[in-house]
Amino acid sequence: MRIGELAERTGVSVRSLRYYEAEGLLHPDRCVNGYRTFTEDDVARVLQIQLFYSAGLCSGKIAELLPCVSGDDTHLVPSPGMTDELEIAKTRIQNQISLLTTSLSVLDRVLAAAKGTGTAEVPVPPRPVRRHRGIHV
Repeated sequence: MRIGELAERTGVSVRSLRYYEAEGLLHPDRCVNGYRTFTEDDVARVLQIQLFYSAGLCSGKIAELLPCVSGDDTHLVPSPGMTDELEIAKTRIQNQISLLTTSLSVLDRVLAAAKGTGTAEVPVPPRPVRRHRGIHV
């Protein structure tokens, strides 16, 4: 199949598919005229790539993990060898969630104060202690 059909079947843009190829995530064959040709396996591969992107992984990490998975366009079968990388990604996402939750809480307090539905004053967190040449300032 050609790139347009792969894009249609996977819901991924042609531009993204070209990017996946440039990043080494897809390896299409080329016709004599230079057109890319894809197989049914590529449909599954693109969906696996999309799953990893939705899990917050970057293309470099996805390239490392793709050889550790099998499956088709409906199921992903991960290898136990993937757990370390996935745990790292999970921790990173949990940290992002924590930061966003804190930001949301601060924003809620500021909004409540601005609307008069909460404390009129919102405490500003203390500045972090900075070190300068080994001396506290």
